[in-house]
Amino acid sequence: MDDPHRIVIIQGHPDATAPHLCHALAQAYAAGATAAGHAVRVIDIATIDFPWLRSQHEWELGVLPTALKPAQADIGWAQHIVLFFPLWLGDMPALLKGFLEQVARPGFAFTAEGSNPFGRKNLAGRSARVVVTLGMPALVYRWYFRAHSVKSLERNILGFAGIAPIHETLVGSVDELGDDGVARWKRRMHALGAKAG
Repeated sequence: MDDPHRIVIIQGHPDATAPHLCHALAQAYAAGATAAGHAVRVIDIATIDFPWLRSQHEWELGVLPTALKPAQADIGWAQHIVLFFPLWLGDMPALLKGFLEQVARPGFAFTAEGSNPFGRKNLAGRSARVVVTLGMPALVYRWYFRAHSVKSLERNILGFAGIAPIHETLVGSVDELGDDGVARWKRRMHALGAKAG
């Protein structure tokens, strides 16, 4: 095995009242990573009570909510970031977007350099994987819809902060997977976790 990695898993499913496929996949990834000797931390955004940003001024000059300081510290600690979320109305759930808006603030995700307010990408040197569950077939989302929301996340948030490379896993037709399909995807996540991939 390569050197152990520091991995943070961001569980982006906003429903903490019941386990969902996103939770099962994230747990399988974490189990594979832990078994392979990687250090793993988990951020479950559904369990964090934080306010929504409502202005550019607040984003640029406001104080990070206390409840989100451990999450921001975990992202800073990590070498590899793995996001799990379901596709809702063609995009990530609003709670995950609100979380990312809060933690990816100036001074953390990037820092001004001279006249360029986004000059230094502070999260460079980290890699990421985005795992999305969706009701439609993954090929339809990837080729017909061009995976637009996932590409936006990768380019405009993760890549903007310097994270690269970024890989994605689209788990489509989730209502038709059945027990065998879920088990296959869990095995895939376990193997990815073991490789910190």
